[in-house]
Amino acid sequence: MRGRDTAMDGMTLNDFILQEPIWLRSWLFWLMFINTASIVFAFTRTEAHWVLTAWLANLLFMPMLFAEFGYTRILGLSHIVFWTPLLVYLWRRRAEIELRSVSGAYLWALFASNGLSLVIDYIDLARYLAGDGALT
Repeated sequence: MRGRDTAMDGMTLNDFILQEPIWLRSWLFWLMFINTASIVFAFTRTEAHWVLTAWLANLLFMPMLFAEFGYTRILGLSHIVFWTPLLVYLWRRRAEIELRSVSGAYLWALFASNGLSLVIDYIDLARYLAGDGALT
């Protein structure tokens, strides 16, 4: 299996990410930043608490996917599993998320960022299932 070979060649997931083009690295670092920033609001907003929970679950699950499948399109499954229900939850809570507040603006920016990521992740999952798994 090609994926497993890439995971076992001594490179970490971060090593692969750091080899990506600058635009992709910037996007991935943005996702890391905006999800990690939920810490700021997690003790005052229930929604941010769930963002942090989903983010921590993602941080635990993605390395397991990498260990099993290597640097392949299946890695997006981690976002799909945790962010899809998160975004459904945030959408249902949208009436309580005031855009004029700092926490509300943050949650809407996170919703847009993770939503765009999910579009890419669902496409990547479909490509993986169709036999086009390689990211490199």
